[in-house]
Amino acid sequence: MSLRVLDLRGTHPPFDHLLPRPVDPGADVHGAVAEVVRRVREEGDRAVVEFTGKFDGVDVSEEAGGVRVAPAEITAARDRIDPDLRHALELAYERIVAYHSDEGTPPGEFESGGVTVAHLTRPVDRAGLYAPGGRARYPSTVLMCAAPARVAGVRDLALCVPPAADGRVDDATLAAAAIAGITEVYRIGGAQAVAAMAFGTASLPRVDVIAGPGNSYVAEAKRQVSGVVGVASSFAGPSEIVVVAGPGAPPKFVAIDLVVQAEHGPDGLAWLVTWDEPLLAAVIEEVDRIVAASPRRADLEATLASSGIACLVDGASAAMEVANTVAPEHLQLMVDPAGDPGADPARDPGADPGADPARDLLDLVRNAGAVFVGPWSPASLGDYMAGPNHVLPTNRTARFSSALRADDFRRHIHAVTVSPAALEALGPPVITLARTEGLPAHADSVRRRLDALAATAATAATDTHTATPAATAQDAR
Repeated sequence: MSLRVLDLRGTHPPFDHLLPRPVDPGADVHGAVAEVVRRVREEGDRAVVEFTGKFDGVDVSEEAGGVRVAPAEITAARDRIDPDLRHALELAYERIVAYHSDEGTPPGEFESGGVTVAHLTRPVDRAGLYAPGGRARYPSTVLMCAAPARVAGVRDLALCVPPAADGRVDDATLAAAAIAGITEVYRIGGAQAVAAMAFGTASLPRVDVIAGPGNSYVAEAKRQVSGVVGVASSFAGPSEIVVVAGPGAPPKFVAIDLVVQAEHGPDGLAWLVTWDEPLLAAVIEEVDRIVAASPRRADLEATLASSGIACLVDGASAAMEVANTVAPEHLQLMVDPAGDPGADPARDPGADPGADPARDLLDLVRNAGAVFVGPWSPASLGDYMAGPNHVLPTNRTARFSSALRADDFRRHIHAVTVSPAALEALGPPVITLARTEGLPAHADSVRRRLDALAATAATAATDTHTATPAATAQDAR
């Protein structure tokens, strides 16, 4: 028998323990892949060329033409292929673009040439939330993780929090869980919490998505289980901020905003980027004063010693280029002299009192988790009350990731309905593409349907032809 029969008659959900587990596709190659990744990261092209020769048997060294295909060769290939294949590829691309261009419209149906696509949005069944704990408490993180999950419609939420020294979870954190309707709270932290949520244990059933910030161990654990579960908002790790400050920015505001993120502890970063040398000196002096007086002095000193940077650049555009390269979790723009009650106009005599330079710089932002504009927009407000989520991408993942949102807990499913006329129109190009890719069953699944449509049409035509004389004789009677 070619198919395995799984008889679930007489059983009732949940069926998880009755179904075969998918094979971990990476379990037997983890070490080999890790070695390839390590060497490419360290050696670049040299390792790429070596591994391509080893695994693919092809020399892609510079002497053999290099790893990149010449642009002229790409264009020439399009002109060389069979016209039917080119038409099929162009038609497919046109239709794919049309569908994805419709993604931003309200949920409904997309229709094109007899193909209807319904947009189905479904929440994940179960989400795992992580809130840092142990030495500190972050009830706000519980709310930030739970709220979008609830909005998405997630049925079950499980919260992991590192226990305090006495083994308890802080009351403020538990109260936040109660307010968000969370009844599953586990006193587990670190990488073990992430693994438990991803794979499940006797005490903690596995989840579908994990969200929430943590230290570098938590972030790395999420990297390693990504693919087994969804990992929302990239890999939110230790806190980061870049403050871009120009002439007229209040040094006390800039300094405290740098300290705000640094007090979360080591491994984060706090950068000042400015083109105003006197401001830079004033901010450094103020930061030193705040750190010396802080009850969290050790955490501040650890973070600032490793990743506290004051960067002096030539101007605003250069400052934004630095910020986009760092791709920080928090980006603060303080370049509006009109917003500083104590600003000295002599420091920036060319400034237009009615201009808003901070907002102008928004056009230059490419990579950031969240942006706070002007001197009256501290990141602390975003941490608690502004509304958007404070679970943000760190470690330069803002280049491709975004703040936590309801969509991180949803899946989008498309349901395709094809009319017979659309199948007749699009079927032949599909057959062409399937045969080109060496997938005969793909082609045959369309061909069989086209044959059935043709047979039905032929039968209908025959029935019409044979019915005509009888109808004529009856009319004559």
